[in-house]
Amino acid sequence: MSDRIESLLSRIAAGEGPGDGDAAELAATTDILTLGMLADEARRRKHGADTTYVRVADVVPPPAGGPLRIPPAAREVRVIADAGSIAPAIAALRDVVAAAGTVPVSAFSLADLQSHARASGTPLLDLLHRIRHAGVTSVAEAPVDALDEAEAALEAVREAGLGLARLTVLRQADAGARLALIKRAVELQHALGWLTSFAPLPRSWPAASPTTGYEDVRQVALARLLADNIPSIQVDWSLYGPKLAQVALTVGADDLDAVPATDDESEGRRRATLEEVRRNIQAAALVPVERDGAYARIGG
Repeated sequence: MSDRIESLLSRIAAGEGPGDGDAAELAATTDILTLGMLADEARRRKHGADTTYVRVADVVPPPAGGPLRIPPAAREVRVIADAGSIAPAIAALRDVVAAAGTVPVSAFSLADLQSHARASGTPLLDLLHRIRHAGVTSVAEAPVDALDEAEAALEAVREAGLGLARLTVLRQADAGARLALIKRAVELQHALGWLTSFAPLPRSWPAASPTTGYEDVRQVALARLLADNIPSIQVDWSLYGPKLAQVALTVGADDLDAVPATDDESEGRRRATLEEVRRNIQAAALVPVERDGAYARIGG
């Protein structure tokens, strides 16, 4: 362990974040164990042992008036639609919100909304107002690597009275670009001040060259250390699975997104998803805390 890294560990333990000069040192180190230890210390300083998770029901809206059933265990209802199908999805939002009841509803990617706004000639802010007036509480995600004029787009989300469920990364990138994406997330939070969660792992990748576990763990740790101004670092359970999720919780992640809202108990209750999520959190010496789509804790 270099003297500089050891000094940084001491500073993080004392409640300080990394300075501007530390980013290059952290990004260059090949000592993944020490990097993970630093990130875990930073994570525990923010959250203690508490680790949140949210059970999500993904919904592709049917035509208005069509059948729609929300699983009772859902704590966030997430409306899924690509740029080409946003118009009919917006028309069905009130039905989704009505079916969700008191469960927060998030909808769409901000990048897809931008694409639809350009194609339809509709101002982005007008689209966002329509979504808010339908009863949606937040935009589901904003991919930092796919947004045009990201700060202005996110300001429009706020102006429309919506929240943002999560800042995300859409595509796999090389090492230099991955670090740049974290820095961009930090810059956006400095400018905006209201971002809640950052999911630093890509949501899509080429079939021939998926990310490696080493790269994923490293990115989570770097995100926790460098994005010190963003409260939560998140990992998608459905995309990355229990093994990576459990390791990520030991290197800086504090929130598990996209836990399925339905459980398959055909192999016994202990093999059901919810039990597996809670067991994996506890196996990392952490405390599982359920939350909803508005980041309110369930039963606490």
